Order: sequence, then structure tokens, then C-alpha cells
Amino acid sequence: MSTILTWISGWVRSQCNGDWEHMYGINIGISDNPGWHVTIDLAETNLENIEMVIQEDKTEYDWYFVKVKNKEYFAAGDLTKLELLLEKFKELVEMHPANS
Repeated sequence: MSTILTWISGWVRSQCNGDWEHMYGINIGISDNPGWHVTIDLAETNLENIEMVIQEDKTEYDWYFVKVKNKEYFAAGDLTKLELLLEKFKELVEMHPANS
């Protein structure tokens, strides 16, 4: 398993408290432009009040977008960007440690 998938699995495991996992989670899919999209619920986590936007459009085939708002991490990118979208989430978590 890749390092980022191992890390994401650990993050999800750390959120599971008997309630969170029944209402929230992670969704990964593909869109018709074509590209990837990742949605991660942030409700009831230490990230639920963060808001930010990142966008990079180099070309029609080299782009990504990250938006954190309304207790949700939403990221989308071209078909080469799935790992990057997950890494951007990891960066967000590491910038806002749970004990700070």
C-alpha cells in the first residue's frame, strides 16, 4: 500500500469513535472532465472550522483545486493528481495538529 493510503487509513482510524464513522467519511471518485475528486468530512474533527482555497491551472490536462469549507475538504484534479489531492489533505492535517 502506498504511504499516503497508509497515512489516510490511520487518519480515518483516529477519527473513529463509535459515532464519527457512522455519519462521516471519505469519498473518492472520477469526474467527466476527466479527473479525480476527493471529499472528506471534517465535522467533529479539529479541522471543522478551517476555510481555504487552493487552485492551480497549468493546462487543460494539468490542474487541481482544493476547497475547505462548511466542514468539508473537497479536492479535484486531473487524472494524474489523486495522490497529490490526498497529500494536500495530509498537509492540512499536519498544519493543524489536534492538540494545538
